[in-house]
Amino acid sequence: MADTSHGTGGLTFDKSKRSWPNELNILLALIIIIVIFEAIGQFAPYMRDQSFLFDTKDRFDSIFNEARLQIIVLQVAIIGIIALGVTQVIITAGIDLSSGPLVAATAMIAMSFAQTELVNGQPNPKALFGTWAMDLPVIVPVVIGLTFGAMIGAINGTFVAYLRIPPFIATLGMFLICRGIALWWSGGNPVSFPTDSYAFLGSGMMPVVWFVALAIVFQLIMSFTVYGKHTYAIGSNEEAARMSGINVRRHKVMVYMIASILAAFAGIVLSSKASTAQAGMGEFYELFAIAMAVIGGISLTGGRGSIIGTVLGAMVLGVIRSGFTYIKLDGSYQLMAMGAIIIAAVILDQYRQRNRA
Repeated sequence: MADTSHGTGGLTFDKSKRSWPNELNILLALIIIIVIFEAIGQFAPYMRDQSFLFDTKDRFDSIFNEARLQIIVLQVAIIGIIALGVTQVIITAGIDLSSGPLVAATAMIAMSFAQTELVNGQPNPKALFGTWAMDLPVIVPVVIGLTFGAMIGAINGTFVAYLRIPPFIATLGMFLICRGIALWWSGGNPVSFPTDSYAFLGSGMMPVVWFVALAIVFQLIMSFTVYGKHTYAIGSNEEAARMSGINVRRHKVMVYMIASILAAFAGIVLSSKASTAQAGMGEFYELFAIAMAVIGGISLTGGRGSIIGTVLGAMVLGVIRSGFTYIKLDGSYQLMAMGAIIIAAVILDQYRQRNRA
């Protein structure tokens, strides 16, 4: 018989029913995935005794394969910034499909105000506007890009909260609008040659720095502020949240605005890193951001999950993508495997919900 202790009103607590925090389960899954790829590298004949994350050829100063670690964190950092916002939307039992095209549209708009006037002593061949829009302080394109993102988020939130349009439909429509804006902005031509200060925003490991800093900030916000408590309350039971005095409509608009601002910032960092902006940027980013959140334990029905879980989900996704390349899995099989993993994560979430019920 399980050991129990009495609580208030004579109720008992069964210690055997306690479960680990969901984040520990995700961390354990991450470790298992790394061990699997290490085993394939060590024992698969075609891999020739290679290591996935460790330096076995004394190429680095540490025991880790620093090059692969940098690739893993860099490839998830920009999409991870989007995932931080998508996480908050999903916690409210919503969804945001517009973030990928919003990345492209913001990149085009911000880059057009971040161009340098001279390239190798010659006029900028990719100049979109006149000299009045060139060599501006870096704060100008950043503010313009973030303002555009806030506007898109406000429209999404208004459609969902005030017009009662299902989030899937509202953000799918905005998906197409933002992709159209990205194509229309420069007639489909790339916008290139930013100032040095703008290029710095995405240089080297800066995307990872932004991702980690924003993750810490929003973990604290979601855990210790009224905004975070209201977000979870709306996702758990919207009617109860309304009855308790929460302005649900206004809060939903705020959540969608924050998500779009983060997606816009991801577009700024991406264009800075690439030193160019193209209308095709951000393809599938919204789906990978949602996948990071779902793998990280965010419930699609709302009310549950954490920013830490999303960060771990991003790392799981990054390790899996890098691992598939490491074991030389064909690109088409990689997509199929990624789809299967996302479906498995949703099935696991449904199982957890039934178990708790």
